[in-house]
Amino acid sequence: MRLAEIFERVVGPDAPIRFTAYDGSEAGPPDAENTLRVRTPVAVNYLAQSPNAVGLTRAYVSGHLDVEGDMYTALRSMARFTLENGRAPGAGDLLRVARSVGWVKFVNRVAPPPQEMRQSRLTRLGWRHSKERDAEVIHHHYDVSNTFYEMVLGPSMAYTCAVFGDAEESLESAQFRKHDLVARKLGLESGMRLLDVGCGWGGMVMHAAREYGVKALGVTLSKQQAEWAAKRIAQEGLSDLAEVRHMDYRDVPDGHYDRISSIGLTEHIGADRLAPYFASLHDKLVPGGRLLNHCITRPRNDLKPLNPRGVINRYVFPDGELEGPGTIQTAMNDAGFEIRHQENLREHYALTLRRWGANLERNWGEAVAEVGEGTARVWRLYMAGCVLGFEMNVVQLHQILGVRLDGTEAHMPLRPDF
Repeated sequence: MRLAEIFERVVGPDAPIRFTAYDGSEAGPPDAENTLRVRTPVAVNYLAQSPNAVGLTRAYVSGHLDVEGDMYTALRSMARFTLENGRAPGAGDLLRVARSVGWVKFVNRVAPPPQEMRQSRLTRLGWRHSKERDAEVIHHHYDVSNTFYEMVLGPSMAYTCAVFGDAEESLESAQFRKHDLVARKLGLESGMRLLDVGCGWGGMVMHAAREYGVKALGVTLSKQQAEWAAKRIAQEGLSDLAEVRHMDYRDVPDGHYDRISSIGLTEHIGADRLAPYFASLHDKLVPGGRLLNHCITRPRNDLKPLNPRGVINRYVFPDGELEGPGTIQTAMNDAGFEIRHQENLREHYALTLRRWGANLERNWGEAVAEVGEGTARVWRLYMAGCVLGFEMNVVQLHQILGVRLDGTEAHMPLRPDF
């Protein structure tokens, strides 16, 4: 049985995607926007070993399977087709694909692409969210290459959700708007001390220092981020106010800061560590201090945890965990914060990811030269999938503002001024 026939049996004859395979077989509409091309038997081998999204990802990242045309369009078309037909190809379907091709091809197992973080490697580093293991998973994702991140993120080097005034606003302007929204929610004023945990390349630190005269410290577990940020701070003449250190947020002394921003770090903390995480941030604030927590969330609080062996955890964010907004807010509240404001920026993250994806495609050749085609493919697939995830409300983005009370005083305006 040829691969195209198997493909039609699995997804149905009306799938809105063209299919071609190394055995010369074809299926699907000739004028489809996208073509799924199985280039070698190794792609089917990966499916035999892992008859799920992991197998498909391994085949794509390694180049044995290609998606021709825009990746987002391909994923959206298949998602809509799945919703309309009420069923997605499951592990059993993919297993039948492998069996139909013949088990003789799969006697020798094919190793996963090197871009995949192996669970055995993580286990050797100790318990989830120990300092040593957190440092390694941050290194895996963020120490790819500063040059590569410059290509994808643009001049702002902000790797978190931007805030758009409208859908046509530039990424750089929207990232400035995001940092300024955080600053205004925190009520930053000249002379204050700001701690930015998980500061990335220092965007919030530099914004606070440059625009508000705040003395700002950022901490990151990525050595490459810290080195890049230190150079940029010096170039902008902000060294008297802004600093980024390569260190764990848990090692920052308590009780010294007027404001704390946590932008895109909570996803790396873990459900079991939310309580001590927010308690530690509470302890680092002076009475009357504010915390702005900005993180990706799930649309409900009662969903099962993310699969630790799924694609995102293997290829993008090892040990990543997402919680519902109510879970985050409750953890902040129970740590002693009075919650003053919350908002969902889900649509803004879809727009942000679209801009990053467009940057990657525009710089594709240079990106591949910098980090290799496999890593570039991981990013193309991950960002396109995340656009779809935010658009379809699979994931959300919440900002939650909390205050460490000064006795019973919150030191907040009667109505928000941001």
